[in-house]
Amino acid sequence: MTRTLLWFRDDLRTADHEALLTACQRAQNPGDVVALYVLDEVSPGVRPLGGAVKWWLHHALESLRADLGDLGIPLLLRAGDPAEILPALAKELGADKVQWSRRYGGPERAVDAGIKAALPDHGIEVESFNASLLHEPWTVQTNTGGPYKVYTPFWKQISVRDPGAPLERPAPLGPLADAEAALPALNQGSGNLQDWELLPTRPDWAGGLRENWTPTEAGGHQRLREFLEDQVQDYDDARDVPAGDGTSRVSPYLRFGQLSPRQVWHAAHQQTDEAVHKFLSEIGWREFCWHLLFHFPQLPHTNLRAQFDAYPWKSRHEAPEDFRAWTRGETGFPWVDAGQRQLWETGHMHNRVRMASASLLIKNLGIDWREGEAWFWDTLVDADAASNPANWQWVAGCGMDAAPYFRIFNPERQRERFDPKGAYINAWIPELNSPEYADPIVDLKASREEALEHYSQISGK
Repeated sequence: MTRTLLWFRDDLRTADHEALLTACQRAQNPGDVVALYVLDEVSPGVRPLGGAVKWWLHHALESLRADLGDLGIPLLLRAGDPAEILPALAKELGADKVQWSRRYGGPERAVDAGIKAALPDHGIEVESFNASLLHEPWTVQTNTGGPYKVYTPFWKQISVRDPGAPLERPAPLGPLADAEAALPALNQGSGNLQDWELLPTRPDWAGGLRENWTPTEAGGHQRLREFLEDQVQDYDDARDVPAGDGTSRVSPYLRFGQLSPRQVWHAAHQQTDEAVHKFLSEIGWREFCWHLLFHFPQLPHTNLRAQFDAYPWKSRHEAPEDFRAWTRGETGFPWVDAGQRQLWETGHMHNRVRMASASLLIKNLGIDWREGEAWFWDTLVDADAASNPANWQWVAGCGMDAAPYFRIFNPERQRERFDPKGAYINAWIPELNSPEYADPIVDLKASREEALEHYSQISGK
């Protein structure tokens, strides 16, 4: 019997999915391909999912189960240790092969390597594929054969590379009922998504998420199509204006693999507008973040520039009132407060506002970048293991190719420049012009000077 167990992770789609396509190509009968998703909250070092990501995952798995069902492929759900689940389930199914799409974080790579080494002992072949990047980290090197630490030459190299055309969705293998009938009775059945309790209940935080997102593969393609047809021509200017939000908003679909970067790249290259190149450079920045995480797996929790270990940042426990005001959008700085309220309501914050919000927390309130990164991890629907910490380290100045330490965003000037009529801040702060609105919690000038003094001390200048 030829049966493939296909392990889905952050690749929750059916098109441009090499592991899925090749599994279907080797199938001979209904039931020869069985899909699996494992909710892994036990493997060492694997970071627990944030709340907004859990919400998206629930709906993405519902959608994936339906899409795979149309192809005649059942999706099984399991929670626990994949190192135990995969060998046992493969044996239970009588599978002779396991396939998956590669991951690039340190703990995840360790998990995958262990499973890949163990399965052949059970007589099971293993094959992995690229599904998440245009170019995998080890394929992009400097002239000396090392990893890139600066974005511009990295982008210069990959911008002229051809990642290849996206793969088609496989043809259906037959009715789903025939596939299910061909499988042996499973100890845990197909698994119940509701049992994972991924959706928030009290408060119903997800109300705004539902209004703003369609967390499906089809929803991702619709969003990309709308952006490229209606918005990309104004992207170079509109991307900095949060009131209209001229950004693509495809990042959560990339984070969950409902869109592949190759699909985005290919679709964007069908456009002739010059502004599309700026958009593609943002896809390049995403690639750079994953490149950094692969080569520097300490990225999510350690300053990549060691001199910043001496910076006297405070934890959220040492500055609880400031941190709480920042998370609740009550700092007294409308640009930052609007962003935090948008984040809580929609799971999204405009990138221009993200930078100013992070800068205020780190450089004016003096709170450790890791505290802000953890908050974004819990509240952003697009929070991933590479871009989230890389962007926080960029703002803090402690990462690779980071903003210079003396670049401190002034939220008032940002507001004047990118929201001069107040459309954005008024949309999110109804009490803005009333006595109820918070007073500024920090003196921008004094805190800026203090931050520069700290930076000067750790840099020896």
